Amino acid sequence: MADAAPVSQSAHWWRNSLYILCFVLGAWAWGSGLLPVLADHWDDIVYLGNEHIQLVAISGGAAILLGVPAGIMLTRPAFQRYGDMALQVLNIGATVPTLAVLALSMSVFGIGNPPALFALFVASLLPIVANTTAALRAVPPHLIEAARGMGLSQRQILWQVEFPNALFVIYAGIRTALAINVGTVPLAFLIGGGGLGELIFTGIALNEFGTMLSGAIPTALLALLVDMAMTQLQFWTIPRGVNPMR
Repeated sequence: MADAAPVSQSAHWWRNSLYILCFVLGAWAWGSGLLPVLADHWDDIVYLGNEHIQLVAISGGAAILLGVPAGIMLTRPAFQRYGDMALQVLNIGATVPTLAVLALSMSVFGIGNPPALFALFVASLLPIVANTTAALRAVPPHLIEAARGMGLSQRQILWQVEFPNALFVIYAGIRTALAINVGTVPLAFLIGGGGLGELIFTGIALNEFGTMLSGAIPTALLALLVDMAMTQLQFWTIPRGVNPMR
């Protein structure tokens, strides 16, 4: 029963925030005459929005599946000396503009979703690896020593002590990576990929403000929804006592 109040307050806060956001956007769209434009493009928004979500899910999921284990591996004794060097390489890769990565991946994978997925994967990888590595390195040494004194193996220390205490910072990296991912997907349109970028760049090319916003507004809402979903997942999966949200 002790957890009921914080959980209820968090759920109510997110629900009320979403209601307020929807009301404000709806009022603005109605007052500006944008609502009929959005209604005219509704079928395109749904279709391209599904493509957008698929690109985020595939590339972001791949970055998480590779980035978290890579970050863990770089903190293990056998690989610690390579950790800083690997992060420097990833940092250099992150300085390359996304459009350049898209162009380079297009030269290898052709036109369409494959090069877009690769570029999005690369853009999402650094925050996840960097945060995972930093989080595990920041676990208080006395906790590890206490666990070692209790007879836990190195693997048990990782999964029962280090990883739970690092989860909050790891989630922060994943949220950052997914936010970058959602905002970068519209550029996939430039190399024949899908997503809401088709409406954004079509509106810009034709100087149609409503068409552009028909892609930009759902993209912004999708970024907010992804962040809210990750925040709730973070709240429910991080053990009590190591989660600042509880």
